[in-house]
Amino acid sequence: MIDVTVENFEAEVIAASMEVPVLVDFWAPWCGPCKSLGPVLEKLETEYDGRFKLAKIDSDQEQQLAGMFGIRSIPTCVLLMNGQPVDGFMGALPEGQVREFLDKHVPTAEVLEAEEQEEEALEALAEGDTGTALEKLQHAVATDPGNDDARFDYVKLLLQLGRDDDAKVAFAPVIAKAPNSRKIAALKVWMDAIDTVATTEGAGDTSAFEARIAVSKRDFDARLAHARWLITEQRWTDAMDELLEILMRDKAWGEEVARKTYVAILEIIEQPKAKVADGQIPPDDPVVATYRRRLSSVVLS
Repeated sequence: MIDVTVENFEAEVIAASMEVPVLVDFWAPWCGPCKSLGPVLEKLETEYDGRFKLAKIDSDQEQQLAGMFGIRSIPTCVLLMNGQPVDGFMGALPEGQVREFLDKHVPTAEVLEAEEQEEEALEALAEGDTGTALEKLQHAVATDPGNDDARFDYVKLLLQLGRDDDAKVAFAPVIAKAPNSRKIAALKVWMDAIDTVATTEGAGDTSAFEARIAVSKRDFDARLAHARWLITEQRWTDAMDELLEILMRDKAWGEEVARKTYVAILEIIEQPKAKVADGQIPPDDPVVATYRRRLSSVVLS
C-alpha cells in the first residue's frame, strides 16, 4: 500500500499500472466507511501477493486528483490497468464482494507463474539450453492451460526437436482455436505438412517435384507439395521462396493456400522481441522483415 499525491501519481499509479493492476482507494480520515474498507483492501493486497497494487489517495488533501477522477462520494475505488481506468466501485463493500471485483481483473497466481515460466524458458532458449526451456514450457502449459503463447512455444519446440507425437498431444486441446488464432493456425499448418508428407507416397521425393516443375512452372500442386516437404525439413526460407513462385503467378490459387502457408511460416520463425530500454523500439527480425516485404510486393502488385 502506498499513499499517493500529485507528485508521485504518475509513477505510482499510471506507470505502475502498465505492469500490474493498481486499485486506487479515494478516502478521507473523517470517513467512517473508509475506515472499515481500508483494512479489507490492505488485507487483500497482502493476500494477493503482488497481483495488484493498492494506492490510497486522501481526497481532502488531493482534491486535484479526486476531481480528475470525478469523485463525488467516498470511499470510491478505481482500478487502473495499462494507464487507464477499467472498473471501480463505491462504498464499503464486504470482503467477499471486493474479492469478486478483483478476481474479474487481477490475474490468478497460476497465470503469473505460467508467464514467469515462459519468460524463463525463452531466456534458456536464447542461451541454447533446450532442455531447461522444454521443462519450463511444459510446466507453464500445465499450470495455465489457457496460456496460448506458452503452448505455442512448447509445441513449436517439440516440433523443432522432432518430437511430433508429443507435439500433437500438446496441441490437441487448442486445435479448435486455429481459425481465430494466427499462432495456433501456424502450428496447424506445420503439423498438417508433417502428416501430409508422412502419409502421401512420394511426398518426400524432391527430385520428383523438380521434374514436374521443370515441365510446367504453373504446376502449383507440385510447388505446394514441395513447400510442405521443405516445412517438414524446417527449411523455412526455401519453403517461402517456393510459395512466392505460386503467388507471383496466381495469388488466389487454392483459396490462397500459398499466402496462408507463407504467413504461417513467418509466424513460426519470428523470434521473440529483444528486450530494450524504455522508450526504445526493439529491432525487427531481419529475415522476417525481408520476407514480409517480399510478400507485400507480390500481393500488392
